This record gives sequence, structure tokens and C-alpha cells, in this order.
Amino acid sequence: MNTLLVLLGPTGVGKTEWSLQIAERLKSPILSADSRQIYKQMIIGTAAPTDEQLKRVPHYFIGMLEPEDYYSASQFEDDAVPLIENLLQTHPHVVMTGGSMMYIDAVCKGIDEIPTIDEKLRKEVHELYKTEGLEAIRARLKILDPDFYNEVDLKNPKRVIHALEICLMAGKPYSSLRTNSTKKRSFNIAKIGFKREREELYNRINKRVDQMVAAGLLEEAKKLYPKRHLNSLNTVGYKELFEYFDGNWTLGFAIDKIKQHSRNYARKQMTWFNKDKEINWINLSDNKDDVIENITHLIRTHK
Repeated sequence: MNTLLVLLGPTGVGKTEWSLQIAERLKSPILSADSRQIYKQMIIGTAAPTDEQLKRVPHYFIGMLEPEDYYSASQFEDDAVPLIENLLQTHPHVVMTGGSMMYIDAVCKGIDEIPTIDEKLRKEVHELYKTEGLEAIRARLKILDPDFYNEVDLKNPKRVIHALEICLMAGKPYSSLRTNSTKKRSFNIAKIGFKREREELYNRINKRVDQMVAAGLLEEAKKLYPKRHLNSLNTVGYKELFEYFDGNWTLGFAIDKIKQHSRNYARKQMTWFNKDKEINWINLSDNKDDVIENITHLIRTHK
């Protein structure tokens, strides 16, 4: 049985370059498991692979959607799994890399059958949030699904809104649709997690934000500013600059916030990943020869 090699880790750790090196060695294509790199026009802010990098290895799920397009982890499962099965017919390994936790779990474990939210309902719920605030969303969720209400992060508007949308669309509690069972796949899955010492990772994140700004992040964000209401643009790197464009923040403060929010997201990713006991961790802060040896060993053991 051929193997899907999942390369994961926090933002800024160095997944892109390492995945390219590994994919080149294995003569494998790369599937991106990044919920933002899938959109066009969001290249610098999402640290999407450059044109040169895309020429080195065939990529899937990079820049395939418009920012207006709705896409979910469930849809990613529906699109990615058949593609992986097809690619593994001609490749011993297929590399998937990214840091979007739900997208990785969608492929490796499967997503429960959740109904797709129609646009009319989505607009109604968002209008309720806009006019009456998060408390109104919470109150309705508490009535429709008290079980999920008691476990969701009530300070996270995205999670609370999503749960209410599903309750209304399905006509039943969101919690009743969640089985949390792992789906069987027709291929092996090997997970390699990349990490670094915290101070080194945070320094890399700060430096990368500065590089993004130098590469034209402000100009990219300015072009996207008229679409700022879209969910795809509720993204670190853009939402902070939108505050600057609105005159609420200075540019320096907005850039500092991008760095802070990126570091916070990296922490959140590691908290999620650390719960997964199937991940084989490699510390990229170690000597490069040791890193290569460890990666080679892990790939060999999953042949």
C-alpha cells in the first residue's frame, strides 16, 4: 500500500522548503493543506509558494479559488482524498503539507457529514451577528444545541457562528452530527511534524512578516480591501492592515500585531498538533545533517 506523507507544523517553521526538498527526492507532487493558500490574490500574505517553487514540483490546491468562493474542510476531504488515491497509483509516495489543522484532519481522519450552508442562511446569520452581536448568536446556539454550547469557545465568533449555521441548516443540533470516528483510507498515512525551539520560531515569524512587507504585502492588502468582509480575508496579515487602512491603527502598530497574531497562531497550532500521537516530530533547530537523517529514516520505515 502506497503512502501519503503528511508534513505539518506551525506557521513559519519552514514547511515549504523542506516539503519541496522531500518531494523532489521522492519524485512526488505536493498537495497543499492550507485553507488560505487555496485562494488567488492572497499570495504574499499567506506565504504561498513562489512561481519558482511551483516550477520545481507540481502542486495542487494552490490559488484555485477566488476570495469570494466558499470552501470548507469537508469539501477539501471530498476533493483531496480521490486525488490522493489517483496519484498513489503512479507514485509510491504523495506529499501533503500545510498547517491548517482541520484540513489535515479531514484527509487523515475524515469529517463528519455536515450539511453545506446555503448562501441565504449564511447572510442571515452574519446579519444577526452584525446587528445584535455575538451574544445573540450564543443565545440561539444555547437553545438549539446546549451540549455544543457548553464545549465551544464562546469567545470565538467564527466557531459559534458556524455551529449556529449548521444547527439551522440541518434542523438538528450540531453535536448530534459529530461522530468523531476515524474513516478508513485506502492508503497508508505517515505524519512528520516540523518544530523549532520557541525563540528561534518566533524570530523566524517576525523576520518573515518584515519580508512580506518588503515584498509588497501592503499593496496586496490594498487591492483586497474592498473585499474585507469576506471570510477568506479574516486572516492574519490582512485584517491588521485593514485596521490601518481604516485609520484605526498606525502602520507600525499593525505590523507588530501581525507578528503577535502569527506567533499566537503558531502556539495554537502546536497545541492542536501535540494532541496527535501519530506525529513523528523532527526539530529543525537541530544540525541539518541530523534532520536529513531523521527524515530519511522516517520515510524508509513507512515504505
